[in-house]
Amino acid sequence: MLQQFINWIKPMPDAENKVEPEKIDSVYKMWRLRMFLGMYFGYVIFYFVRKNEPFVRSVMGQAMGLSLMELGILGSVIYITYGIGKFLCGTLADRANIRAVMALGLLGSSIINLFFPYLPSLWLLAFFWGLNGVFQAMGFPPIAKGLVHWYAPKERATMWTLWSSSHMLGTFLIGLIVAYILKIGAWQAAFYIPGIIGIISSFFILKTLTDKPSAVGLPPIEVYKNDTMPIKSENNLSHKEILKKYVLKNQFLWYLAIAYIFVYYIRFATLDWGTKFLCDERGFEPAMAASWMVWMPLFGMFGGIVAGLIADKFFKGRCTPINVAYLILLGISSWGFYVYASPQNPFMTMLCLSAIGFLVDGPQNMIGGVQASRVVVQEAAAASTGFTGMFGYLGATLSGVGAAAIIGHWGWQGFYLSCFIASLLSVLLVSATWAKESSADTEESAAEIKS
Repeated sequence: MLQQFINWIKPMPDAENKVEPEKIDSVYKMWRLRMFLGMYFGYVIFYFVRKNEPFVRSVMGQAMGLSLMELGILGSVIYITYGIGKFLCGTLADRANIRAVMALGLLGSSIINLFFPYLPSLWLLAFFWGLNGVFQAMGFPPIAKGLVHWYAPKERATMWTLWSSSHMLGTFLIGLIVAYILKIGAWQAAFYIPGIIGIISSFFILKTLTDKPSAVGLPPIEVYKNDTMPIKSENNLSHKEILKKYVLKNQFLWYLAIAYIFVYYIRFATLDWGTKFLCDERGFEPAMAASWMVWMPLFGMFGGIVAGLIADKFFKGRCTPINVAYLILLGISSWGFYVYASPQNPFMTMLCLSAIGFLVDGPQNMIGGVQASRVVVQEAAAASTGFTGMFGYLGATLSGVGAAAIIGHWGWQGFYLSCFIASLLSVLLVSATWAKESSADTEESAAEIKS
């Protein structure tokens, strides 16, 4: 039985029957659309069973008698397990098949959500929410592999950021669902209703997705698109040697990974604590606060897409220039939200929340996703994004207990000041890769001329 499971989860073999040359274009287009939609909507549901907790955090804390620090612990534990799991799953996803890993992760996460709100103690809550993080970590690495194998480098920033709007759409939709649930009073339904949806969706993933193009008889994406990989593969290297050379010893990947700490701190600190800030500090009602917070993921969907389009159209796929611009404006918007948010100032509350969502989503998608994939070989795509993701979720972990400590000692002013400082630090680190991306672009242009 164990061997059957291993066979089920390992990469799908190349199809025995290759697609006829005259049909390659139509079959490739069909599968690219199918893969994109499956990965997109599948990941939307991943967020249903993960980002439901922040929207109900204030009410759940009151109902279960959890303190500010205990809520911070609960918020951090999923990020610890998710961050470690993302790196481990990233190293394994390059040697596993896309649909099996993704479907299994969503199924496990959804089952936990069915019983989570009925657990009787903080430690049980923390254990199972941490286990949820392990299953959640099985979502993104196989998608990173899918995007790299189904989309060429010069279209990858656009498609990656377009796909990445899925997490903001998922956050937006679950925010609306939770806001409605809070109006009728049954806060526990914010967990078990998404859990039921997630179980159904895991079977949708199994039916929709496949693995690499070769699994359905198609040629590699670089052959189909006649494109050049930013970094050439070395066929004589083992998976372990590729991981060591292009991930663990890659200084540019380290710059991006450390920058990701600060980006993720801002992303999750502003989202996870925003509802509590509006309720406790600015006097919003819980349902109203939850409904206001959906402005952040709503505009985040557009922010990431715009960043990818600009990178591809004006910078030939390079991500550093747009990331720097976004991060500077993100710091300003975070501080602006603290200054202006109030029930008496709905326009500025909406504007600042929308700006934070729009501006955080570009760097969040590009730094640890597109940009990371551009400084490694194709065979290490999932591992590189898992590596940066592990560091990102160190920042997310700090947004839980770390943010709770900052709020406890320096209040909400200190909390939003920390977001401003984090944005400036990430600008410095991302800027360190400017020359690397420029040289990669030059190498691609030279290869085109030579061909």
